[in-house]
Amino acid sequence: MARSARAQEEIRRFLDIGAVQVAELDLDGDEAVLRPGPGSPPVTHGEVFVLVRRGGRPVGTLLGQVPEGADPRAVLVERARVECGPAVFGEPGEPPFTSVVVATRERAGQLARALDSLLAQDHPRFEIVVVDNAPVTDETRELIRRKYAERVRYVCEPVPGLAGAHNAGLDAVRGEVVAFTDDDVVADPRWLTELSAPFAADAGLGCCTGLILPARLTTPAQVLLESHGGFAKGFTPRTYDPARPPGDEPLFPFTAGRFGSGANMAFRTAVLRSVGGFDPATGAGTAARGGDDLYGFVRVLAQGHRLRYTPYALVWHHHRETWRDLETQAYGYGAGLTAYLTAVLVNRPALLPAFLAKLPRGLAHARTLTAVRETDAADGTGTGTGTGTGTGTPGDHDVRTHPWPRRLSRLQRRGMVHGPVGYLRARYALRAAVREKTAQRAQTAQGTQAAPGTRAAHGAQTSQGAR
Repeated sequence: MARSARAQEEIRRFLDIGAVQVAELDLDGDEAVLRPGPGSPPVTHGEVFVLVRRGGRPVGTLLGQVPEGADPRAVLVERARVECGPAVFGEPGEPPFTSVVVATRERAGQLARALDSLLAQDHPRFEIVVVDNAPVTDETRELIRRKYAERVRYVCEPVPGLAGAHNAGLDAVRGEVVAFTDDDVVADPRWLTELSAPFAADAGLGCCTGLILPARLTTPAQVLLESHGGFAKGFTPRTYDPARPPGDEPLFPFTAGRFGSGANMAFRTAVLRSVGGFDPATGAGTAARGGDDLYGFVRVLAQGHRLRYTPYALVWHHHRETWRDLETQAYGYGAGLTAYLTAVLVNRPALLPAFLAKLPRGLAHARTLTAVRETDAADGTGTGTGTGTGTGTPGDHDVRTHPWPRRLSRLQRRGMVHGPVGYLRARYALRAAVREKTAQRAQTAQGTQAAPGTRAAHGAQTSQGAR
């Protein structure tokens, strides 16, 4: 197929992707409760992405089809009871005092939604710090002053970059644990308790990450992203220990994307500070385009601390909505991946031998990441050669409901080529900004020192004139 014809076919497939409802279903007791997802309307007929809970905790997802005229609850409960068996949980324990950092930039409406969910947490003792990153208006500052002044602290970080904003938050927090999330999430009421409690149970734990699910699946871009895994890391808790590298992770710890994502992560504050926080030349808002969270994960693991993933710490994420957003995201993912690897090796050269030993497998893994991923449909609904039914759940990494377009794969590969260059450019820009700030401070200091002398001379002249 010619490239233009293939591109047109990919566009057609993309535009044909229909919206999916989002809901959650709690199977506790005889009367299971079905609720719409955060900000979603009541569930009706059609396709529904369902988070299944037991005991209030997430245990799985399913993609159900509710026939017209049928009772959505009855249909989905029947599916869920078959596919999501009983679960036994231990109590999370008493969580330590925790700080939540939310970096934001000119998105006051989304930020307010996120803060409302954070202030509704069941955690017994926590604080919230909002970092306003390189603001161009006073909108965020005014929102905090007007609506949240008694409950949220405001910090301004003038240098653009997500990692720098997170570092500013890290400098300001007082908690034993510091959690990070984004301004486009809605946090489950138990999120912070579930994310921070593991630190009390394991003194060697340096980092904990949690589950991220889609708040809405209303556009083709949102459904396509979630169909290929989105930000979800599954429903099995797991601890990564550098003293006992996992046998099924041959690239450990360099495949940091498997550990979690920046919208749902927490660190022991002292540990994150001991490794210098995040590299400010990484992350959104810099030429590196991303990788700040992955950098943090690897630095903590390389320091000998454990990392835990828990699916019980849930945030609902508002995915980007358009094809252009997907293009930006695909390029940024590729760039962030190689940028963070460059940052790790620049800041921790001792890891270079281990990295080089794993480089061949890493290149094979990179080819897999950027491959044109077809569906697993065997019924003619996709172009793949898999043997699945094509009925996989969004967020399921094993079954794909829509093919991943070639253009997005190409953009991801281009981003990977750009990543190291982008990181070095970001480091140069950061140093230039520091030099400029230092020069401005020096000029201000000189002016301050000169001012009293000028006033004294003027006073002496005035005094002489009076005499």
